[in-house]
Amino acid sequence: MSKPAAVHAVFLLKSLNRRVKSRAAIIAIAMSGLSIADPVHAEGASAGKPQSGGIIRYGHFQEPPCLYGGWVQQWYLQRQFSDNLVARAEDGRILPWLATAWTISDDRKTYTFQIKPDVKFTDGTSLDAQAVVDNINGWLSDSPELENPTAGPYLRGIFESAAVADPLTLKITLKTPFEPLLNVFAQSSQGILSPTALKRSKAVNCESPVGSGPFIVEKWNRGKNVIFRRNPNYNSAPATAKHQGPAYVEGIEWRFLADPTIRYGSLLTGESDVVYHIPAVNWQDANSRFKIVRHLTGGTPLRLALFSERPPFDDVRVRQAFAYASDRRAAVQAAFLGSLPYEGNFALSQSSPEYVSELSKSYSYDIEKANKLLDEAGWAERDANGIRSKNGKALIIRITYTNAFSPPDGDQVLQIIQQQAKAAGFDVRLQPTNQADFWAGKNLGPNDYEVVPLYWVAPGAEIYRISYKPDLNGVRNPFNPSRYQDLPLWDIIQKAEQAGDKAQRTALYQQAERRIIENAPSLSYTVLDVTLALADNVKDIWLDSGSVGEPVFSDAYFTDKK
Repeated sequence: MSKPAAVHAVFLLKSLNRRVKSRAAIIAIAMSGLSIADPVHAEGASAGKPQSGGIIRYGHFQEPPCLYGGWVQQWYLQRQFSDNLVARAEDGRILPWLATAWTISDDRKTYTFQIKPDVKFTDGTSLDAQAVVDNINGWLSDSPELENPTAGPYLRGIFESAAVADPLTLKITLKTPFEPLLNVFAQSSQGILSPTALKRSKAVNCESPVGSGPFIVEKWNRGKNVIFRRNPNYNSAPATAKHQGPAYVEGIEWRFLADPTIRYGSLLTGESDVVYHIPAVNWQDANSRFKIVRHLTGGTPLRLALFSERPPFDDVRVRQAFAYASDRRAAVQAAFLGSLPYEGNFALSQSSPEYVSELSKSYSYDIEKANKLLDEAGWAERDANGIRSKNGKALIIRITYTNAFSPPDGDQVLQIIQQQAKAAGFDVRLQPTNQADFWAGKNLGPNDYEVVPLYWVAPGAEIYRISYKPDLNGVRNPFNPSRYQDLPLWDIIQKAEQAGDKAQRTALYQQAERRIIENAPSLSYTVLDVTLALADNVKDIWLDSGSVGEPVFSDAYFTDKK
């Protein structure tokens, strides 16, 4: 680390220590303003034994614009009210859910599923093969009322048809083999919804979606909470569940508590039974007080997508220089205080089965290499402030970001990168954008930014089909935020998807992983975690680690232990 960068890092660490102390005071103040409600718990429960009753009061972070959809924050909600065709265990095995059994043809293009009998959506509609067909056809349609922003990018171009062989037999035919298909079906965004309810408008379905899951959406009080009540007729839990049948608890009050201090404080005061995402300054305290459950999501990590369609990041040397110009490991430690791990492999998150751990050491901080690459790329002139230029144009890097894709305290990482990259001659300008404006496209036009922090979670490397598919036949891939166009990479990805042999598929995905690292269309700094802190008297809340860590409340129960 250069002397100026080291001095700045020390300054930030001192600032963060002050922040720790000040936030502790804020928590004390915040707790004084919280009403300590009487817990709504089960009557007469005995410790360690599942008992029915009680309402789980859950404090979450972000409120989505719809209760289901393509953003992972929507998946967490959808996991409560819908079921999937199959489940994926943490070790990668595909297990029964709505499909009790399935076969795959020798050419790997036809899947035949047997649907569990006697399952109904909570509006009384039968969940049969036709209901699943209706969902899949809607996912891949051009209708904004029905299209699925997760299934669509995975399946368009390879999907041929979904058909009913008999009332409880579903047949899916693909144009080409696609080995990650069952992984895709196991993600909560592909939860099956009532085709009867889907005939309503999207606005109505966003407010009150209807599935067959363990809970029913009773009411969404926007800006406040979602009220779930138990589905008393639930009979379709996955093989990964801890029990079969209806949930033990009567319901969930899913509260939106955006302020991390207030959210964690609500657990301390007993106003919440479970909270999401522990603030960095409270990480050690939470681990000493509460049970912590955590999943580090697979797919792409939290990464800085470098817009490579135009200068300066159309030059791989400038992208690599930007990678070398910041000590992202130190930035993660300074910002998250040990509560989140550093991730240097920006191609794939560390929980993905295809992950190559040695790639996490790529592009370690090296200001000399950064300067050398920039000189070679022609950014040799510097102004009085040390900012580089080329042909009279300054080396300006605008980072558009929002808390929708950045964890609390993530601003600190960007601020450190901003300061450190300046030593190499980058003029980094931060463009914080609130969530509503970000979804509306503010600061995201093709000439509005050079970097955007994003993630796209998945069980593993199948995410490459979404994040690195190039524009083909005049069709732009809107899910490639780097705008990185690499046809040889795409060829490797397709070969991996079609490889029936697992070892061959893994080797091909790892070949793609190495190519992504070499060409640096993005940088990473940490991973998206799903972390819950639980009060001592609530048991058996778990995270669906076979998917993307969605919280599961249907096995939870209260005890008398306080």
